[in-house]
Amino acid sequence: MGTAALPPEPRPEPRPEARPEQRPTPQPERQPAPPQEPLLKTLQALWQDLPGLVGDRVDLLGLELQKAGLALAQIAGLVVVVAILCVTGWLLLWVGIVAACVALGLHLAAALGLAMLLNGVAAALAVMRMRWLCTALHLPATRRHLLPARHLPQSKPGPRTDERHPGTAGGQPVAH
Repeated sequence: MGTAALPPEPRPEPRPEARPEQRPTPQPERQPAPPQEPLLKTLQALWQDLPGLVGDRVDLLGLELQKAGLALAQIAGLVVVVAILCVTGWLLLWVGIVAACVALGLHLAAALGLAMLLNGVAAALAVMRMRWLCTALHLPATRRHLLPARHLPQSKPGPRTDERHPGTAGGQPVAH
């Protein structure tokens, strides 16, 4: 009962096209150039859709500007209300001061004159400060930087910073 040994199966010979040294190098396949018609049609479709795309954004901008305009109108109205209330409070303050002066024995005309004098001094100081601040509206540092010296108008002295040390005026620290 012996088993007969089977002969080994013959190994298949590699095919010549399977050997790496004999494989042809693959050539890149040349794609035919895409026809120009689809690109042209795509551009035409985009051009036709453009007004709709822009129109939506313009409509949104219009609605937001309308809302902002209404808010600005309300703010302006509220500023007027606040100004009236502040003036009313200011008048009541001076009525109280004049009444206190009269109660202390000062003549009514003298108390009213004192109130007018103090209000006039405060108004003059406010006007002087506004005129001094108006020089900053001309952007003097930017103009000095951008314009040649011969084109600069001679301006009045106003808020000035020392160019070497920002935050200083003429080398001295600026109080904020």
